[in-house]
Amino acid sequence: MFSRWLLIITLLVPVSACAQTSKDVDINAILASAHSLYKMDKTGANADYIPALAEVDSELFGIALVTTDGKVYSYGDVEQRFSIQSISKVFTLALALEQQGADTVAEKVGVNASGMPFNSIIAIELNQARSINPLVNAGAMATMSLLDGNETTKWQRVASWYNEFANAKLPVLDAVYQSETETNDRNLAIAQLLKAHQRFYGDVAMNLDLYTRQCSIGVTAKDLAIMTAPLANNGKHPITNKQLMSEDNVEHLLAVMSTAGLYETSGDWAYKVGLPAKSGVGGGIIAVAPGQFSIAVFSPRLDSAGNSVRAQKAIDYIAEKLGANVF
Repeated sequence: MFSRWLLIITLLVPVSACAQTSKDVDINAILASAHSLYKMDKTGANADYIPALAEVDSELFGIALVTTDGKVYSYGDVEQRFSIQSISKVFTLALALEQQGADTVAEKVGVNASGMPFNSIIAIELNQARSINPLVNAGAMATMSLLDGNETTKWQRVASWYNEFANAKLPVLDAVYQSETETNDRNLAIAQLLKAHQRFYGDVAMNLDLYTRQCSIGVTAKDLAIMTAPLANNGKHPITNKQLMSEDNVEHLLAVMSTAGLYETSGDWAYKVGLPAKSGVGGGIIAVAPGQFSIAVFSPRLDSAGNSVRAQKAIDYIAEKLGANVF
């Protein structure tokens, strides 16, 4: 199914773009150019509703790209560790799709984009089915609650899953975890509201804590590009050669990223850049060029929707240079 989808995309992309990506292009030069173009952009500001995020150096800027044959390219602050935040929603959704199946996720969580901010409460009330998208806070917490296991076994599976994608052992950044835990009132209210509507599937306090811990996992831009690479390669990790996801579930995951990965600006992103993507308020954005490459960019300054300003511009530039727009 996914291979047929890739074929359709390939046919839709202009011939000149396909030809460009098939050549031995200088990806290092493209990443360096993107970094140079946008490194002086001071637009936006660090997230400050989580105090630990406000303290991150706003000048940090790193770009990493991994091709489907396992080549890793990077430029800038790609070894700087930061909290994964909402980018984690992609990988927990991937686990839920593999554990529970696509139909169960669609039925019990929902997959339609809300078109509202990531921490919206009103989106739940406006939807008569009380379903919510798994890439916003409400749906992501519901997705965590849907996973198998108790507190210990569930976390062990989530952590192991993330490590498989990263091909590395990822730490939890304790300072971020504590900071988020102390300022988690809104997410608690969202989870309790979902529970009242029978759209939350387990103990609220436990699953909220696991969700908070998930968002506090420490990654680098290079880690994120490696983690995202299987999504560009039909679910097979191009570095470890492990088949981590089914092709059908990758298709479902990329669809949700395309429609809701940048929250209320997802439509603008698809219109302009044309790559499935996901942002996090820690300053990271990942994007997928199916059959070609994954990309991750880290820069802490965010726009009003919670998306990294420099990361958006850098990915847009790189996608254009590599002819990667799937439309």
